[in-house]
Amino acid sequence: MAATSGFAQEQPEAAPLSVIDWLEGQAILPTALPLDEPNIAASGTIPDVTVRPLGTSAPKRVGLAPPNITGLPDTLWSGSNGDAWAQVIAQMPVAKLPALQSLLFTLLLAEAAPPPTKMDAFDLARVDALFALGALDPALALLDQAGPEASPAHFARFMDMSLLAGTSAMACAILRARIDLSPGKAYEVFCAARAGDWSTAALQLVTGRVLGLIDASTVAALERFLDPDLFEGEPPLPVPTSRNPLMFRLFEANGTPIPTRTWPLPYANADLSDTVGWKSQIEAAERLARTGALPDNRLLGLYTQRRPAASGGVWNRVEALQQFETALRTGSPAAVSKTLPQAWQAMRDAHLAVPFATLFAEELSKMTLSGRAADVAFEVLLLSPDYERAAQIFPARALRHPALAAVAAGGGTVNTEVDGIAAAVLAAFGEAPSDPQIVSRAQGGALGAALLETLALTLEGAQGDVARLTTGLATLRALGLEDAARRTALQVMLLEDTP
Repeated sequence: MAATSGFAQEQPEAAPLSVIDWLEGQAILPTALPLDEPNIAASGTIPDVTVRPLGTSAPKRVGLAPPNITGLPDTLWSGSNGDAWAQVIAQMPVAKLPALQSLLFTLLLAEAAPPPTKMDAFDLARVDALFALGALDPALALLDQAGPEASPAHFARFMDMSLLAGTSAMACAILRARIDLSPGKAYEVFCAARAGDWSTAALQLVTGRVLGLIDASTVAALERFLDPDLFEGEPPLPVPTSRNPLMFRLFEANGTPIPTRTWPLPYANADLSDTVGWKSQIEAAERLARTGALPDNRLLGLYTQRRPAASGGVWNRVEALQQFETALRTGSPAAVSKTLPQAWQAMRDAHLAVPFATLFAEELSKMTLSGRAADVAFEVLLLSPDYERAAQIFPARALRHPALAAVAAGGGTVNTEVDGIAAAVLAAFGEAPSDPQIVSRAQGGALGAALLETLALTLEGAQGDVARLTTGLATLRALGLEDAARRTALQVMLLEDTP
C-alpha cells in the first residue's frame, strides 16, 4: 500500500473527466482484417458446442472442501445421476470408527462437479446425511450454497435446521415472503407470532385446527405459545411423540424444555448453548464428538470450563481429565504417570479415545514415561494422526506389539503368530487382494461410487466379518487412501474391546 501511495504521488494531477469523456478522446477504430485472410475454414469438423436453454443457470458446485484440500478429482460424482447417488448415501451404514467417519465427512463435504442430472436430490441427500450425524453447521452451509429457496424441500430442511440452530429469524422472513415454500400451517403460525403479528397467528391457528392442517398436539403447544397466561396453573403438556424441531422449540418457549439425550443426535446441538446447564452441555458435546460432528478442542473447552461440584457419571470423567491436563501443564512425568491411566480409561469408556489422542498425543510424545503410563502413551500415539512415530518414540512397546507397529508403518513382517482381527488386518497390508469390481469402477471414472462402496464394505468388516475387513482395507489402499486404511486398522485393533 505504501508503494502504491508513493507511485500515485509521482503522477501528474489529472484533469476532471467530462460527462462523456470518451467523445473527447481519439476514437478507437476496429482493426481491419488482413487482405490475405482465407475465405474458407481450415477444417470441416464440427466443434463441440454446449447448448443450454436461455434463462437457466449453470449447475451449482455445492461443497465446503475444495479439491486441493480433499485431493479428490472434480469428476468425483459424474458417474451416475443424482437420484442414484441420493439412494446410495441414504443407505450408508453408521460409521462407528473415527477414521471412517472422517472419510465419510470428506465425501459429503467435497466440492466437485455435480451429477449430470437430479443434482438437487443429490445435494439434499448430503444435507440429510450430515444432519443425521449431528453436523448441523456444515449441513446448513451446504443448504445455503444449494439455495434454501430452491424448492419447498430445500426450505423445509432450512426451516427445521434453523430452528435447531437458534437462527430461525431468517427462515421466518423467507416464509412470510414466500408462502409457497411453507412446510406446513404450524410453521406459518409460529413465524407470524415471532414477527409480532399475533392476530394473524391466532387466525391461522384456528384455520389450521378446523381444517385439520395442524395435529392436536401441535395445536395445544401453539395455543400455549400464543397465550401462555390462559394456561397458567395447568399441568405441562406430555412430551410429544412426533419429534420435530418446531415442537422442540415450542416446548422450550413454553417453559418445559425437552431433554435432548432422549431425542435424535441433531437435537444435541441445542444443548451447546450457554443458557443450558453445564452437565447438559458436556453430555451433548460428547454425543456429537463421537461422530466427529464437534471439534475436539470445543469438547476439551467444556471439560475444563470449571471445577465439577458433584461426583459420579460424567463428573468422574471431567475430574479425571482435568487432573491429567493439570499434570501435563506442569511438565512433570511423575504427575502425568499418576493421572494418565485413569483419564485414558475414562475416555475409552465414553468412546472418546480418538478425540483424547488427537488432543494430547503430541505433548505426551515429548515426555519420558515408563511403566503403565508409557503403555498408555504408546496407544494414544497410535490412535493419533502422528501414529507413524509411535514405534520410534516407544521402541520397547513396539517390540512387544509387532502387529501394531507393522500396521503403523504400512506393512512388514511380523515374527510372532497372530490370529483373529490382527491377522485380518495384517493380511490387508500384505498380499491380500482388493475388491476387483470396486477398483474397476474407480478406474472407469465412478470414483465416488467406489469410495462409498469401499467405506460400506470396511464398516461391515469392522463389525466382525474379518474377510470383508481384509478386503475393505486392501481396497482403501488400492484407491490411494493409505492413511485412512492405516488409521482404520489401528482403531479396529486397539478399540475392538470397546463396546
